Amino acid sequence: MNQLQDFDLKNKKVFIRADLNVPIKSGKITSSQRIESSLATINYCLKAGAKVMVTSHLGRPKEGEYNPEFSLEPVVKFLENYLNKKINLIKDWTTQSIDVDAGEIVVLENCRFNVGESDNNENLAKKYAALTDIFVMDAFGTAHRKQASTYGIARFCPKACAGQLFYSELAALEKVMTNPKSPMVAIVGGSKVSTKLSILDSLADKVDQLILGGGIANTFLKAQGFNIGNSLHENDFIDSAKKIIQKLESRGASLPLVTDVICGKQFNENEIAVKKNINDLEPTDMIFDLGPETMKGITQNLKQSKTILWNGPIGVFEFDQFSKGTETLAHAIANSIGFSLAGGGDTIAALEKFGMIKNISYISTAGGAFLEFVEGKKLPAIEILEKRSIIEQ
Repeated sequence: MNQLQDFDLKNKKVFIRADLNVPIKSGKITSSQRIESSLATINYCLKAGAKVMVTSHLGRPKEGEYNPEFSLEPVVKFLENYLNKKINLIKDWTTQSIDVDAGEIVVLENCRFNVGESDNNENLAKKYAALTDIFVMDAFGTAHRKQASTYGIARFCPKACAGQLFYSELAALEKVMTNPKSPMVAIVGGSKVSTKLSILDSLADKVDQLILGGGIANTFLKAQGFNIGNSLHENDFIDSAKKIIQKLESRGASLPLVTDVICGKQFNENEIAVKKNINDLEPTDMIFDLGPETMKGITQNLKQSKTILWNGPIGVFEFDQFSKGTETLAHAIANSIGFSLAGGGDTIAALEKFGMIKNISYISTAGGAFLEFVEGKKLPAIEILEKRSIIEQ
């Protein structure tokens, strides 16, 4: 696909679809990571003398209705402070021509306010395309959505390319999923096997070891014949778990040996954590973390790993007494010699909690698109950018 550096941007109208969908509480941004990740592309375009327009979604507003709760105004204030310049936030931007000078930037209000955005309305996409000389897709987190600002505009604009964040996200994912160095380890946490079954199945074809956490791990432990007490799991997916275990074993791959776990009687931040041998659980016990002996084996394995994919914590890391497994995992990955890719909101929150963000090779902010890529699905935004590249060559 085309990249930014393939085009002369000077005096060109450049439309950047960024992912500025940050958490906001009482009008204040609580985590600016997505904005910071988008700044490389914005700065590149400004320095190249482009007339920059940036838009993004924020939350899930009702189309056709302006709602200040979902306004990009806090994002604009953040950008003004960072770029040290006044930035106009333009409402109703599909009904007017956009006036912006070379080397300057305007922000176009939440694209999900526009009727037809989410269902990729062709007329709306053409209105977007008419605003620009070059469309830059930089919101990898929305690459799995076929919407007017992520797909439709790329069909109709004069030129289209990938932004720096989009391209680096794609390169990191391809490094892990398309051409991984062996041995490869994947860590998948979460409450339900049902929500990540296709991901687990896809990874079972690639990894040397599959480390599981949360309710997913409990379902697999039960599939292996262990008594898991009153732990969160999905009985309906025991057979699915058995098939994945068989697939791993047929390739010489494995799940880690679980010998001990950290239990409690109820899900509560004040619950006392008790270490137990995996064979000693009572009917009322609930598994909330993996034990230190089990984590020793996992840590040893991670030391030798050349490729590591991490999506989801090992235990209930929000409660300190059940966070040791995830903390140990974060440190082990950070100290590994391999290329590590971490993605997902809970994973990033865990890395922030344990101060390990800077020690991971690549942090993906992509969410759903990250997971769908790992599943092996073709993402619409990648498809259209590749198509435009072929046309323009």
